[in-house]
Amino acid sequence: MSHTKAGGSTKNGRDSNAQRLGVKLYGGQIAKAGEIIVRQRGKKWEPGLNVKVGKDDTIYAQITGIIKYTEKRLTKFTGQKKRKTIVNVEPVV
Repeated sequence: MSHTKAGGSTKNGRDSNAQRLGVKLYGGQIAKAGEIIVRQRGKKWEPGLNVKVGKDDTIYAQITGIIKYTEKRLTKFTGQKKRKTIVNVEPVV
């Protein structure tokens, strides 16, 4: 008689790769044109001046400059106020 049950194949032997999301460059740092500032899913951070958004919601710099984060209070369609962080790139003079 065996001491353990017959060991068949398992159904949970997989794992997905990490997505490596988050802030890549912080406030006060210099960003080159085209450099990724934030990788995100959805619009956790909003684009500001001299910044564009990619099709996967990645925020990247349009020009070379210094990154500045600001907060803004936006009104939702329900009337609620919500704080959003705006990502800006200020040109280097």
